[in-house]
Amino acid sequence: MFERIREDIACILDRDPAARNGFEILTTYPGLHAVVAHRLSSWLWRANLKWLARVVANVARLFTGIEIHPGARIGRRFFIDHGMGVVIGETAIIGDDCTLYHGVTLGGTSWEKGKRHPTLGNDVVVGAGAKVLGPIEIGDGVRIGSNAVVNKSVKPGATVVGVPGRLVERPSSAQEERRANTAKRIGFDAYGATRDTPDPVAHAVNCMLDHIHLLDKRLEAMALALERQGISGHFNHLPDLDACEIHSTADDGEPAPGAASTGLARVSRDLRPGSPDQTLNQNPGKAER
Repeated sequence: MFERIREDIACILDRDPAARNGFEILTTYPGLHAVVAHRLSSWLWRANLKWLARVVANVARLFTGIEIHPGARIGRRFFIDHGMGVVIGETAIIGDDCTLYHGVTLGGTSWEKGKRHPTLGNDVVVGAGAKVLGPIEIGDGVRIGSNAVVNKSVKPGATVVGVPGRLVERPSSAQEERRANTAKRIGFDAYGATRDTPDPVAHAVNCMLDHIHLLDKRLEAMALALERQGISGHFNHLPDLDACEIHSTADDGEPAPGAASTGLARVSRDLRPGSPDQTLNQNPGKAER
């Protein structure tokens, strides 16, 4: 028992920059108190002393603000940071080295008996206010952003944000890989989301805008060729769309990852008179802008 407590204190020192020493953690961290109380209530639950187990769990909730059902199964080095408002249901299973922040719910979506709460793998981080609902599986190394609502299983190593939860692709460049390795070494991934996590909605819209611009560019070149051959009449150029890129707060003022490398402005410039793509039109005076 004391070995497990020492292990818990060591993992808190690794993950919480505000932690200063073991005595402070042992006496003032409600997340540690809730985990220790859960071990007692879980032992009582398995010994078929279910009423007494619920009493112990309720007393722990009164003092810590964290509700963990005695039937929940929790692995080693489990850390609840801040802790207020955390709810973990009866059939929830949590692997080793997991971190939960305040306001997290591992809840069910059904009143039926049996498995109705989520299963978390190893090294999972669930950000503040996130809700993980139903008998789903969250793979190893998953990061769930603050206030996300997850009701479907998530593959290992993924990042989930938003309502409902959406997968975001982690950057794969050498620089981002170094950042990830550094974060792993220091063991700190606060609230399940980093500052450079892309916004999946803005990324998808920007990809569609890039595609539309490229299609418009090709159609205009075809129309100019038909006009030059006398097959069609005079072609009036469409106005340029210079400011149609969505910048999310997650992008920090940079284009969304995966979009065209030079952005949409380049496509608009290519459609202006005098650009190389306009050489099909031998009489620029025909064009009306």
